[in-house]
Amino acid sequence: MLTELSIRDFAIIDEISITFKEGLTVLTGETGAGKSIIIDAIQLLSGGRGSVEFVRHGTKKAEIEGLFTVQPDHPIYKVGQDYGVDIDEDGMVVLERTITHQGKSICRVNGKLVTLGIMREFGHSLIDIHSQHETQSLMDPDRHVELLDVFAGEELRSVLDEYESVYDKYRTMKKRYKELSENEQEMAQRLDLLEFQLRELQGAEMQPLEDDELAEERKKLMNFEKVYQGIHDAYYSLYGEQRGLDWLSHAMTSLESTSDVDDNLAKLSEEMTNTYYLMEEMTFKLSNHMAELEFDPERLNQIESRLNELNRLKKKYGATVDDMLQYASRIEEEIDEIRNKDSHLSKMENEIAELSQDALLEAQGMHEIRAKAAEQLAEFIHVELRDLYLEKAAFAVDLQTKPGRQGDPELEGSPVQLLPNGIDLVKFLITTNPGEPLKELHKVASGGEMSRIMLALKRIFSRHQGITSVIFDEVDTGVSGRVAQAIAEKIYGISEGSQVLCISHLPQVAAMADTHVRIEKRVEDERTSTAAKELSLDEKADEISRMITGAELTATTVEHARELLTMADKHKSKSS
Repeated sequence: MLTELSIRDFAIIDEISITFKEGLTVLTGETGAGKSIIIDAIQLLSGGRGSVEFVRHGTKKAEIEGLFTVQPDHPIYKVGQDYGVDIDEDGMVVLERTITHQGKSICRVNGKLVTLGIMREFGHSLIDIHSQHETQSLMDPDRHVELLDVFAGEELRSVLDEYESVYDKYRTMKKRYKELSENEQEMAQRLDLLEFQLRELQGAEMQPLEDDELAEERKKLMNFEKVYQGIHDAYYSLYGEQRGLDWLSHAMTSLESTSDVDDNLAKLSEEMTNTYYLMEEMTFKLSNHMAELEFDPERLNQIESRLNELNRLKKKYGATVDDMLQYASRIEEEIDEIRNKDSHLSKMENEIAELSQDALLEAQGMHEIRAKAAEQLAEFIHVELRDLYLEKAAFAVDLQTKPGRQGDPELEGSPVQLLPNGIDLVKFLITTNPGEPLKELHKVASGGEMSRIMLALKRIFSRHQGITSVIFDEVDTGVSGRVAQAIAEKIYGISEGSQVLCISHLPQVAAMADTHVRIEKRVEDERTSTAAKELSLDEKADEISRMITGAELTATTVEHARELLTMADKHKSKSS
């Protein structure tokens, strides 16, 4: 759940910090008070697109920070592992987003700098934001297969993972087949280029790790004087009259003369003797090493020349000698493919056919799982729609396959086409009027109906997605009366499985809140700012009363507000 949200110098917000709790939190306030700005800030934490317009006038940067707590089995641990972000066992995740007045965006997850794309991965596993605009995504048939797969759950996920693995190999092989079989002139030019590159690489006669070994040798030669002087000084510090070994020998002899008097000194004498012989051996080694040292300026020139040649090749073929040798091996294989194109094409056709059949088998397995899940989803949606007073609506999941293309030799005899997520095209169809045929959502549903359909879907999918926080931004627009009460109950039902933050103008939704926060706009020193206040029970009744009348409080509206709160408490007691 989202535990703490801090916002500084963002739009009309100078500084605000809100502590969120479990369950349903409703944010209310006058139009323009800054409710949606708070949701915009959370949207940025989930990887939304930033703009300099978000930076408060007169400041240098806008800063947003969100603290989330997750369960040990939350998917975000896998995301953190993939991107090298540590998430402690206490399950605390901090997302930070800074936007400068120059338009730069800085993203951090648990203090580590990340790209916007990586932050989006973290944000999408923690936050699910639904607004009137976001509701439009339900109308996009390309998203429907994803939603159906979420509903199908782990049974489909395991098959889909296997399919995607085979499909990627299939697409890669098909791309290579196309490149090899088309455009003779381009292939001839490609062959000339590869042969030139191979000759250049083979002519260099590179050896594995050669560049590292040459660099090490050059380092020694360039520091020859320093190395020689160091060994020389060390040797003559030990060897010679009145030098280190001479004094060690004197100490050894002195201790030996007392060893027959004191047993403790005998042991020290033995250690001193061992030390002397070790240092004597060290002196011999230094002497030998010094004798072997030889400065060869010609060898240094040869190394410099060879390294220059390798660096020239690295600019074209790889960062290291090993990279260049691997590249040479790859282009040698490609040259062989081009020279023996016909035999390779024949072999690739067989491999493509095998991969396509393997992918088709996996896709057919997914189709069966999706067909079963589609029937269950339709049944569940009907139940939810009845609760939202759309009892006469009919909902169905249309599951079709895309016809295969003619001239696809690897799919010869197959009536379907392989797609990145299988063979299925999924559309959600609905009719809200009896006797009317099922049609796509955007061709049938009105604004108020779409809000209810979206809530029905969200009520079901929230059980499967594992999202930490679900956010609704005025999705209840266009409804009233008993429908408003039904929507309030559905939103509360979602909050039983996930934390829910909801901006609403409906008193029924506000009454259902576990936590009610009022967003207020203030003007101080001729500057506008936004503040948030968690309401007490009495304050909550007054706020709901204002939402009912839109004007001053009256005894009647306050009483009505308290009735709504009592009804909400009864509903919560029944559902718990």
